[in-house]
Amino acid sequence: SALLSPRGKVLEHGMPRFFRRLAEGVFDEDDVRRRADELADFVEAARAKYGIAAPIALGYSNGANIAAAMLLLRPDVLAGAILLRAMVPLSQPPQADLRDKPVLIVSGKLDPIIPASNSAQLAALLTKAGANVQHPVLPTGHQLSQADLTIGQEWIKAARFLRNEKISAG
Repeated sequence: SALLSPRGKVLEHGMPRFFRRLAEGVFDEDDVRRRADELADFVEAARAKYGIAAPIALGYSNGANIAAAMLLLRPDVLAGAILLRAMVPLSQPPQADLRDKPVLIVSGKLDPIIPASNSAQLAALLTKAGANVQHPVLPTGHQLSQADLTIGQEWIKAARFLRNEKISAG
C-alpha cells in the first residue's frame, strides 16, 4: 500500500512531472538534482512526522527517473525502488553507497522513448554502487502491462522476505 504519494510540481503541457526536460529523453539535470533533494527532504519529514521506515519507491517513467536520482543523490532516504521504464537520470552521477538495497528495473524491449542500452546502463550503475538489482526486459513498449504488476508483486514479496531475514539474523 502507498504510504506516501507525492506528485511532481513541474507542469509540462498541463501534466505534472517531477522535473523539467529540455527535450524528450534530455533532462534539465540542475532541476533533477534540485527536485530530487526537495523530494528527499519531503520523504524524510514525512518519515519523522509519521514514524515510518525508509520506503521503497515505486515510479513509472518520470517518477522512476526521480526515484533513481534520489537513490544516487540521497541513498539513505529510500530502502529500495521499483523503477518502471527508467533511464539514467544524471550524466555525471555521484558515487553512491547502495549496498544491499533492492532495486527492480523493468524495461520494455520495444520502448521508443528509452533505448535498451540506457536502461542497461542504469542497472549497471546501480549494481556498481552496491544495489541488488534485478532487470527484467519485457516484450513491450513504454506502456505498462500486466507483466509489470506481476513482476512487481513477486519482487515485493521477495524483498520483504529478505528484509525480514536480515532483521531476524542480526
